Amino acid sequence: MNKIIEISVKNRFFVFALILVAAVVGYNSFVSLPIDAVPDITNTQVQINTSVSGLVPEEIERMITFPIENSLNGLPGVITTRSVSKYGLSQVTVIFEDDFDVYLARQLISEKLINIDLYEGVTPEMGPLSTGLGEVFHYSLEYDSISEDKQKRLEQL
Repeated sequence: MNKIIEISVKNRFFVFALILVAAVVGYNSFVSLPIDAVPDITNTQVQINTSVSGLVPEEIERMITFPIENSLNGLPGVITTRSVSKYGLSQVTVIFEDDFDVYLARQLISEKLINIDLYEGVTPEMGPLSTGLGEVFHYSLEYDSISEDKQKRLEQL
């Protein structure tokens, strides 16, 4: 280790040039990288959200979620469907084959949703065009200033 340090100190301009060359090569590699740093590994999926008021989850499942799932049977490229029925919400997720075009999937589902006869006044809507990685929320807390009283309480903690 001492030998490496001794050589580095004696040849500092060579070491500096070597670091500069490594930085330039690294930057060029970064700029010309043909793939994402975090590739999207999620499958092709489309979510159908239906806002429902006045029904319990069992009724939402029977009157909203099941008819939507049933109408989507037979779509080409569908691997599986998942659903969640909660108070005030029915959500159906349709998962397609990996190489299936997401725009074609949304078009096929849109055509099926038009013909569904659901509970009065309920209209299913497709979720935004996003992937599983796009479902992450980012929160930021910001403040302009803090009052003196709050500052004193924070200091006491």
